[in-house]
Amino acid sequence: MQSPVLVLKDSLTRESGSKVHHANIQASKAVADIIRTTLGPRSMLKMMLDASGGIVVTNDGNAILRELDIAHPAAKSMIELSRTQDEEVGDGTTSVIVLAGEMLHVAEAFIDKKYHPTVICRAYNKALEDALAVLDKISMSIDVNDRSMMLGLVKSCIGTKFTSQFGDLIADLALDATTTVGVDLGQGLREVDIKKYIKVEKIPGGQLEDSKVLRGVMFNKDVVVPGKMKRKIVNPRIILLDCPLEYKKGENQTNAELVREEDWAVLLKMEEEYIENLCAQILKFKPDLVITEKGLSDLACHYFSKAGVSAIRRLRKTDNNRIAKACGAVIVNRPDELQESDVGTGAGLFEVKKIGDEFFAYIVECKDPKACTVLLRGASKDLLNEVERNLQDAMSVARNILKHPKLVPGGGGTELTVSATLKQKSSSIEGIEKWPYEAAAVAFEAIPRTLAQNCGVNHANGENAWTGIDGNTGEIADMKELKIWDAYNVKAQTFKTAIEAACMLLRIDDIVSGIKKKQAPGSSQPSKPTIETEGDADNEQMIPE
Repeated sequence: MQSPVLVLKDSLTRESGSKVHHANIQASKAVADIIRTTLGPRSMLKMMLDASGGIVVTNDGNAILRELDIAHPAAKSMIELSRTQDEEVGDGTTSVIVLAGEMLHVAEAFIDKKYHPTVICRAYNKALEDALAVLDKISMSIDVNDRSMMLGLVKSCIGTKFTSQFGDLIADLALDATTTVGVDLGQGLREVDIKKYIKVEKIPGGQLEDSKVLRGVMFNKDVVVPGKMKRKIVNPRIILLDCPLEYKKGENQTNAELVREEDWAVLLKMEEEYIENLCAQILKFKPDLVITEKGLSDLACHYFSKAGVSAIRRLRKTDNNRIAKACGAVIVNRPDELQESDVGTGAGLFEVKKIGDEFFAYIVECKDPKACTVLLRGASKDLLNEVERNLQDAMSVARNILKHPKLVPGGGGTELTVSATLKQKSSSIEGIEKWPYEAAAVAFEAIPRTLAQNCGVNHANGENAWTGIDGNTGEIADMKELKIWDAYNVKAQTFKTAIEAACMLLRIDDIVSGIKKKQAPGSSQPSKPTIETEGDADNEQMIPE
């Protein structure tokens, strides 16, 4: 007799058993197939319509999957993988999906042979431990101060991207930006905060070759009174505030009753004196530039321009933090608490320039900036967006190397070595786990195989750890000679994420969907729950869209 599948009509749909495993594996393979062709230097680009109707042209795994609208829960969790990978290490977003898809694909045969998912997962976890041990063995340490080596590494990691045609440009930008904002924590540790302290400013127009990393910051603002305030100051003294320089309004509704006419004049004078007092407290430190995140009244502008001080108002908090890091200033909350040490003197030049129709303020030539702006120029918005995506990946790779200066072979060399080692080890494994372990070893070949297919050939072996595939020609070559490397922690993270995700999806034996199906207008009320056999349940739409 067939096992019953419970279907609670119109409110809950439940699917269970090996059927679920097959459905999950098929969904995961479908996601992997979407981005399989974007792996490697000869990869294809994908063109998509995003939610707002704009066009996205990219071969970045995460950027592609982010735009997909998929209803299947297993496929959704696969898409989450590439996002995790992107947030964690910033690279390897395509590899992780291809590898996870392959791990599930090779598990399908064992599900058919009635292997229990926990047995397969145990074998996979053992394979993961051994794969990480192989990584440790074949990795080599590098000197982060050797610029040519670092450039080669960043270049090989973004060689698969669209901007690889522009040569060293993106790698140079990424390396300059990350070394600028790197902070030594002691004990050989370095902290590189890309999100907070590196701002990418995209300005259409000009050529891509005009892009550069500023030794300081720039932002889209002009001085408050352009005619009266200076737009260029050499070695400026900068004061940063996050309080308004205008008369304080009452927290809630305030009524003032005036009896005599003179009281009105007194009230106005009090407001003026309050602002004059605020400005005097700031001006006694002889600043050249005052920047506030809040408002700046006309009267305060008058006092500043009279003293020859330039002022900028309503700046974003994130921009203000970057300026503080670049010129050594401290953001002050109340002008009466200002000290000499809060004044930023690290900047060499303040200048407002006009690019296109807009004004941009530059605070550059800083002595030891710990924040910077990457200025990107290019012909179109789509090109700039893709360059920015590639630059983010390149900066993540540079950050990873600064944090963990270890390399492994690229071009599929690492996966081939891991695969060959695991195949040898599988003969020493006893019991039922031997076969899934061997299958996991074969699954690692998915990366070099896909690389080979994408560049039009189909052959590879795994005897020497540094032998891999030259993605441009399809020839088997020595990765050391070609300088094709991968960051150690990107590879380690790829293996961990892919295998752990495959194990998680294999252990799912039930999909319960609580989404109500749309009823046809005029149809009767939903009937009571009924028990159907698996044969009837096949006609149900198990996972509603």
